[in-house]
Amino acid sequence: MKVSFPHMGTSHIAFKQFIERLGHEPIVPPTPSKKTLSYGVQYSPEFACIPFKVLMGTYVEVLEKGAEMIISSGGHGPCRAGLYGMLHEKILKDAGYDFEMIILDAPLKNPKDFISKINRIIKPNKVGWYRFIQEFKFGWAKLKVLDMVEAYSHKIRPYEVTKGQTTRSFIKTLTLIAQAQTSEELENARRQGIKLLDEVEQDRSRKPLKVGIIGEIYVVIEPFMNFDIQVLLGEMGVETHRSIYLTQWTKDNAAKGKGELDVIACAPPYLNQKVGGHGIISIGETVIYAKNGYDGVIQLAPFTCIPEIVAKSIIPQITKDYGIPVLSLTIDEQTAKTGVQTRLEAFIDLMLHQRSVKGGGKSHEVRLGS
Repeated sequence: MKVSFPHMGTSHIAFKQFIERLGHEPIVPPTPSKKTLSYGVQYSPEFACIPFKVLMGTYVEVLEKGAEMIISSGGHGPCRAGLYGMLHEKILKDAGYDFEMIILDAPLKNPKDFISKINRIIKPNKVGWYRFIQEFKFGWAKLKVLDMVEAYSHKIRPYEVTKGQTTRSFIKTLTLIAQAQTSEELENARRQGIKLLDEVEQDRSRKPLKVGIIGEIYVVIEPFMNFDIQVLLGEMGVETHRSIYLTQWTKDNAAKGKGELDVIACAPPYLNQKVGGHGIISIGETVIYAKNGYDGVIQLAPFTCIPEIVAKSIIPQITKDYGIPVLSLTIDEQTAKTGVQTRLEAFIDLMLHQRSVKGGGKSHEVRLGS
């Protein structure tokens, strides 16, 4: 069976191998592009958020490549994203596409339903549960390594002497990780990848600005959605830390991980209840970044995303109380990279000024422009 899935950061590397090991033919979704978005806009309701449209476009692309099954994640309210899978399926089937949609919710939400859906994936090739669990463990390990090396690359990039060298080393690292077939090979790939990144020529005399990235998960994780903002900022000499990675989010939502509970505990008194999506998480993370001495925070939100609109309305009070500037970027299909870069440059100037006022000393020269 030809099986596909959404494109989300580097996760397709692990998902592709996982699908192959279960005996299916993976249809790897292409990196989202303007073509993807054009398909999404064509088939989606006008006021749907941009993650909905990009996912819709991705599904059209993989269906055109022959995908027979699409596996995606679900969600739970009050964020409307929990209904996206069903709506995508209905729209695409009404458009004449013939496929099966498997929407996986958190296992503890409805264990019987979750097991039934996993059986639908593994039974056609007579894969037993023991083998499925072993393959899942390896796939999960690969996802963790992918997240780890990406986070490490964002620590290296602000110090690079030659612009783009970190990104080139990171791409080589992804190739090594993709080729790993055993746990031992995966560990060797991780070590080689870290070594490649450490070998990037760096100027450690720099004192880069530190910026936290918060917001809606798909816009934060998928580079196409945010114009590769972490690479853009890193090459401008800013160190970024992302609040959401796929493995961390999955662990927190599938098993109610301690990490998310700790973040939520930091949200009061600004926000005392969940408002769907990552709304309360965005508030808690902003407080944490402020307490940890970050120079600023950037909130990434899809246009019309209610949880992030709620968070955006509360954040100015956090800025007032902690003195941390926050830039809110609302993303839709009309957003242009040039406009985003201009706002980032202005935000960097603001943070540099604030650092100098606080007596934090001079940062290294920020590399603005292309």
